[in-house]
Amino acid sequence: MSADALLDREAFIRAHTRLLPVPYAPEIALHVAEEATELWQKTEDELAVIGLPPPFWAFAWAGGQALARYLLDHPDIVAGRRTLDFASGSGLVAIAAAKVGAGPVEACDIDAFAAAAIAINATANAAAVTPRCENLIGRDEGWDVVCAGDVCYEREMAERVIGWLQGLSARGATVLIGDPGRSYLPRERLEAVATYEVPVTRALEDAEIKCSSVWRLVG
Repeated sequence: MSADALLDREAFIRAHTRLLPVPYAPEIALHVAEEATELWQKTEDELAVIGLPPPFWAFAWAGGQALARYLLDHPDIVAGRRTLDFASGSGLVAIAAAKVGAGPVEACDIDAFAAAAIAINATANAAAVTPRCENLIGRDEGWDVVCAGDVCYEREMAERVIGWLQGLSARGATVLIGDPGRSYLPRERLEAVATYEVPVTRALEDAEIKCSSVWRLVG
């Protein structure tokens, strides 16, 4: 990624978001879209022209908020442990892990705008997080803890991600999934460890409050 491209992404993010506390984890502030539909429409309009993907990075999704809250309240889960926040989006879960002593902490996403948002948000929260813009499915780099929020909304993606995470869990990693009841969550492979009533962006969800759980993948 060139320096110019990174600066363009940073400028876009800063121009279309505000730094605001996360509703269910107010210890953390993120650059988020105040007008969800406006930003979503803008990216759709420009998609064909410059390849702009949907701005998943511009929102604090319910599963991510639940995971962040769980880590903030249970720092022993990640303290001193190498942690990956998969499909990180805004970097919320990675930032929560870093704030309670995890390390090193990586946040990966296949969207370069997300990687830029992760870097901006980590800096805003004085959190040591390394953004990675790549697809890590199928790889094992020895993480102690792997977190994944809101990854079960499409069947194919859910199957690929859960299959990969199952392998990491089987070799001893702690795998945590944050989910507000998405269609393709494989509950038969999971153990619920916490449930929260999470405020969300009504323009993107079917309710203002989403009952969201943190699940541990069973080996």
